[in-house]
Amino acid sequence: MKNSLLYCLAAASMVLSFFFEQAPAASGTTLVASSQQASLLSAFFSSDDDAPRVLTPSDSVAYDKVAQRLGIETTYTENESLLETVVSWLGTPYRYGSNSKSGTDCSGFVTRVFKEVYGLTLQRSSRSMFTSVKHIDKDDMQTGDLVFFRRGPGQPIYHVGIYLKDSKFAHAATNGGVMVSSLNQAYYSRNFYAAGRVER
Repeated sequence: MKNSLLYCLAAASMVLSFFFEQAPAASGTTLVASSQQASLLSAFFSSDDDAPRVLTPSDSVAYDKVAQRLGIETTYTENESLLETVVSWLGTPYRYGSNSKSGTDCSGFVTRVFKEVYGLTLQRSSRSMFTSVKHIDKDDMQTGDLVFFRRGPGQPIYHVGIYLKDSKFAHAATNGGVMVSSLNQAYYSRNFYAAGRVER
């Protein structure tokens, strides 16, 4: 009995030392557990495949760099693959009717990103995309939703982009190629028409 108790205490001590041996994170660094700790914790406490991934320090640094390139504040809950893919397209020149990194138009950019990130094939034109998404309120937009624009009441949809967050969206603009813009800019605020969510 006494030996069993000692074995239990020793095991508990080993487990606790496993979690607390890591040196404290540098000042200003957000939490983060090592990948070993993350896998052990998830093995013990999580059976949900959709549980948020615990970031390692190097993950969070890379995530921060991506968010900085996009001009957004990250909460580490956004789809990292989406953000990284958008960053990889930044600066791609505008080319009507194309959808490659040598040149793309707005709907070509959106279709390629959704194919790369989600494995989904979207309609090729912004108007067709609009008819095939779930329409949502502007206040309910989430990272990965689509934003649609038209030049006035009764006018057709002429432009589409991918919502990031903080009112920022990624799109292929005729006057600059793939870039990040704000829905608060006068031009986009005036021409914003609707938001849509692709069922995934």
